[in-house]
Amino acid sequence: MKILVHDYAGHPFQVNLSRELASRGHQVTHAYFHGDHGPKGRLVHSSSDPSSLFFEGVKLPRPYDKKSFVRRRFDDVTYGKAVAKLVMSLRPDLVISGNTPTEAQTAIVKASRKCGAAFVFWVQDFYSIAVSKLLRKKMGLIGAGIGTYYSVLERRQFANSDAIVVITDSFADVARKWGSAGEKIFTIENWGALNEISPLPKNNDWARRHGLSDTFNFLYSGTLALKHNPQLLIDLARDVKGRAKVVVVSQGVGVSELERAKREHGIDNLILLPLQSFSDLPKVLATSDVTVATIEPDAGMFSVPSKVQSYFCAQRPVLLAAPGENLASQVVSRNGAGLVVDPTDREGFLRSAVQLMEDHTLRNAAAKSGRKFALENYDIKRVTDRFEGVFEYANRARNSRKGTS
Repeated sequence: MKILVHDYAGHPFQVNLSRELASRGHQVTHAYFHGDHGPKGRLVHSSSDPSSLFFEGVKLPRPYDKKSFVRRRFDDVTYGKAVAKLVMSLRPDLVISGNTPTEAQTAIVKASRKCGAAFVFWVQDFYSIAVSKLLRKKMGLIGAGIGTYYSVLERRQFANSDAIVVITDSFADVARKWGSAGEKIFTIENWGALNEISPLPKNNDWARRHGLSDTFNFLYSGTLALKHNPQLLIDLARDVKGRAKVVVVSQGVGVSELERAKREHGIDNLILLPLQSFSDLPKVLATSDVTVATIEPDAGMFSVPSKVQSYFCAQRPVLLAAPGENLASQVVSRNGAGLVVDPTDREGFLRSAVQLMEDHTLRNAAAKSGRKFALENYDIKRVTDRFEGVFEYANRARNSRKGTS
């Protein structure tokens, strides 16, 4: 089968899926937004990859600006047209697309329909809900109205999809409420790149190069947007100053807040580093004694911090500030892979950080539990089996649709 896997962000686990699909004889093109500066997987063809695997970085004519809503909106439309053009040129049998701004996704759905491809919507978050909450705060009723527009677009995309993959059952509940047929909704939780992220010693060349091999390190790795509440990382660094370092390997609007706080308050144990190459990620994660992830209450129902899966693969304990209903919170708590605190509980977050710092037995047990969960759930062959089942359903739905048109 000729498949276009479109993942806007180019995250490691989606690339993992494309490689496994190609190894099974499918012709796979993995497309992503070249201008997105978030964490990336191994997006180049290597000698061990099958010849049926291709990578396509989709570019825009100008730098993408997340700070301006108006400019970002026009860039999203332009990006969607570029991916739609790729769909029309490739003419795949099936398109799976996720983690994509709503208006860009609309163009991709339309192009898939036009060229006769089955379309699978891979729901990594609910973009329209996120936009609605953000704009309501900024613009009141006008913002809520804009959010409603995006909600209508997203619901229409669901209706026009041959299958829908959601990453948590709570997302499936939303999809059903939006009028999507239950039989075309499949829950497949995100996973970590288990075959590429293994536990490594803390005293590695990356840690030594950055002066982190002999210190206690809390580590945050991945995108840091405002929904990740950078203030918690600032508070943590100030609280453990003199006892530990808080290492942030990141990009995003939240990093500028950390830079300002570090400069204004002299927080010299707050170490800020840019995102590292994917080949260095196992060493980066191994440098940590405790890994950190955060998500704000408003974002907790439409977004799941995928960095936690990488933390599990690296066998490191997790300190997570997230709502209890968030999937990551449930997995960490249920498996004893770390400590979970409500994101509004600043004091509880700091107490939990100190508890993990002072209790080696707790850290060791949590790390082993996270790795055990990864070994039991992140096997890419089993994950791909499930996706191929979804693809079979989507192809049948497409054929049925064609037969009645």
